[in-house]
Amino acid sequence: MTRHPKPDVAQVITDLILEKIAAGTAPWLKPWTSTSTRPLRHNGVPYSGINTFFLWAVAESRGYASPYWMTFRQALEHGAHVRKGESGSFSVFYSSARKTDTDHQTGETTEKTIRFMKWNHVFNASQIEGLPAHYYPEPPDPKAIGELSAGVQAFLDAIPVRVVHGGDSAHYTPSTDTVTLPSPNAFHSIEAYFSTRCHELGHATGSAKRLNRQFGKRFGDDAYAFEEIVASLCQATLCAEYGLPNELHDSHASYIHHWMKILRGDKTAILHAAAKAEQAVKWLRQFDPALGSPLPDELKEAA
Repeated sequence: MTRHPKPDVAQVITDLILEKIAAGTAPWLKPWTSTSTRPLRHNGVPYSGINTFFLWAVAESRGYASPYWMTFRQALEHGAHVRKGESGSFSVFYSSARKTDTDHQTGETTEKTIRFMKWNHVFNASQIEGLPAHYYPEPPDPKAIGELSAGVQAFLDAIPVRVVHGGDSAHYTPSTDTVTLPSPNAFHSIEAYFSTRCHELGHATGSAKRLNRQFGKRFGDDAYAFEEIVASLCQATLCAEYGLPNELHDSHASYIHHWMKILRGDKTAILHAAAKAEQAVKWLRQFDPALGSPLPDELKEAA
């Protein structure tokens, strides 16, 4: 039996995202090409973390219109089958194991938990024949994408972060814990204003009194550029959740070439950023009056 080497999934994910950024179509900047929602598992549960952005990128590259993804076996369980010759994509998840180390001099043993990445091969519903009709939705109407979702203003206003307006820059100031935005009428649409507000609120979640994000030791001089990736991924996810257009404000676009440098230097950086962005999204969405769920304790710890 021929043994195939295990794929370097982190590198595969990073390479595709770098390719998209270089082409001007980063999967978190323009996720509306093929679908306007998060990628969905076979049971309709949304993917999270890096799976959101990687499967967006795959769907955009291959022209898949369906948001649904599933394994070969799950397709069979639905009475369907993957078309011959179709190649799968990766969905990743983390597992852990306990390891015992023995000090050869003292004989003392210590246990530690090792966290490692695993993956499944998944196929888009567009690659599968025989699924129920709802797995093959009509492509979204471009005119409808970006329409302000009901309740989004109530959600953003409920977030306990001070927002002030003035000037032509969008930024978050940690020393005063304040988001500053140009006035809403300075944007080409109210949706664009709310999209940018999502970005800056993403930054605000990193405050020491919230999620306490710190990247100095790992990313050094690139720490702030990495934080910009996290905020942009948070923005993209919120825009997908609330039907907003996802556009970078001029204040943020200058970081794109720094993102490419970071991703080229560390194949796990985008996975780390996606995990942090998912934390930020969950922290912010706890204040949505339509949801009203408390913040789980595990979100207070760094991923």
